[in-house]
Amino acid sequence: MSNEVREALEAQKPVVALESTIIAHGLPRGENLEAAKRWEQQVRDAGAVPATVAVIDGVGRVGLSATELERIAMEDIAKASVRDLPVVMGLGISGATTVASTAYLANRAGVRVFATGGLGGVHRGASSTFDESADIPVLAATPITVVSAGVKSILDIGATLERLETSSVTVLGYKTSIFPAFWLRESAFSLEWQVNEAAEVAAIMAARDNLGQCGGILVANPVPSDQQWDPGTHDRILEGALAHASAQGIRGNDVTPFLLAYVLEHSGGESLRVNVNLVTHNVAVATDIAKAWSKQS
Repeated sequence: MSNEVREALEAQKPVVALESTIIAHGLPRGENLEAAKRWEQQVRDAGAVPATVAVIDGVGRVGLSATELERIAMEDIAKASVRDLPVVMGLGISGATTVASTAYLANRAGVRVFATGGLGGVHRGASSTFDESADIPVLAATPITVVSAGVKSILDIGATLERLETSSVTVLGYKTSIFPAFWLRESAFSLEWQVNEAAEVAAIMAARDNLGQCGGILVANPVPSDQQWDPGTHDRILEGALAHASAQGIRGNDVTPFLLAYVLEHSGGESLRVNVNLVTHNVAVATDIAKAWSKQS
C-alpha cells in the first residue's frame, strides 16, 4: 500500500479503489493519464483517499505514486485478471488490473469500496462458448462494494443478472429500479432493490458483515440522463458491431476488444465521452459510500 492509503485505513478514513485497466487499455494515450489524475483528484476533493490498483514490477500496489500512474498510462502494460496475478508477480513485470483483480487486491489491503466503469458479465452466446467474465465469481467471494454503470450492452445483460443472483451477489439500483446498460441509463431488466442514499449502502454492507457473508455488493449507478448516449444511435452501431464480429468469426477473448473498437470508431468518439462521464459519476457515488462506510465502521 502507498503511505497515503495505509495511513487512511489505519485512521478509518474513507478510501476508494480505482482500477487501472481502463487507464492502460480503455482510453487513448494522453487522455488516459489526464482522466486518471482527474478521478484521483475528484476523490481527494470530496474528502476521501484514492487507491488506484495495479501491479508494478511484480508488486501488487494499492495506491500509486505519480510516476507509477504515468507508467500505467504510457507504457505497454499487460492486462492482468486474477488468474494472471501469479504470472505478472512471479515474472516481476507490470500489469493493469481488471475489475476482478482490482477487487481482489483492494480487499486484501482492506479497502471496501471500489469505483469502476462497467462490470464484466456473461457474453452473448455463452451457452455454447461458456464465455463469462471472472468479475462475477470474484465478486461472489470478495466482500467489496463495487459501483458501476451496470454492464456493457455488448453483453447478455439478462444472463449476467441471473449469474449474479446464483452467485448471491447483492445488486442495488442507486436511485433507480432499472438495471443500467453502461452507455444507456436503462436496460430491459428491473431490479428488486433500490437505494437512494450512500448511508443505506453502508448499512447494507454492515448487515452483510454481521451475517458473516463473504460476497460483494454491486451498486448499479446509471449515467446521468443528460450524459447518456442516444439510444437509437447506440442500438444501430451495436447491431453493426455484432454483425461484423459474427461475419469475421471473432471468438473468445477477442470479442470484447473487437466490439468496443468498432463502437468507438463508428460512434465518432461519442461512446468514449459517455464512458469517461459515467466513470466520473461512479467515482462520485463510490466516494459518498466510502465516507458513509467510514462513519458506519
